[in-house]
Amino acid sequence: MDETTRQATRQWTLAQPAVSAFIASVVRDFRDRDDVLQDVAVAVVESFHAYDPNSPFIPWAIGIARRQVGTYLRRRSRDPLVFDDDAVACLAIAFHEQAQERSAAHDYLQDCLGSLEGRAKKLIGLRYRDDMKPAAIASHIDMTPNAVAKALQRVREQLKECIQRKVVEASAS
Repeated sequence: MDETTRQATRQWTLAQPAVSAFIASVVRDFRDRDDVLQDVAVAVVESFHAYDPNSPFIPWAIGIARRQVGTYLRRRSRDPLVFDDDAVACLAIAFHEQAQERSAAHDYLQDCLGSLEGRAKKLIGLRYRDDMKPAAIASHIDMTPNAVAKALQRVREQLKECIQRKVVEASAS
């Protein structure tokens, strides 16, 4: 596999859930959704050479999905419950905004995780990096499973507050 195809595949893997959700918001039939999603994936790979790596990938992929959905809707134009182009455009904008918000929240989460120290950092690492359940963590660090679950709950709340604080700071600046 050449490097361009590898990059397209990486980017598509990250964008696929948002693109799939956008398609599902417009295309009612689940078989048609799969077909449209597959058409979008092919179009993304085929036109990846035109993608500007300095711009966000998800909106670019949603733009391709919007065109593929438009093609699908034109073929189904006799269906009285089909969205018009303006409705599809509004949905594409909404999904783009949601993808940006999720991306920012993910970045904030990484920052907040980096600020964890001591036991909190160890607990989160064991739970999410090592995929251990509270009972396994408890035996690993000499705590009760209940104490581990409660401590994890407090750390998740701390992370949530940190992310919310960063969102407020970003919107203020």
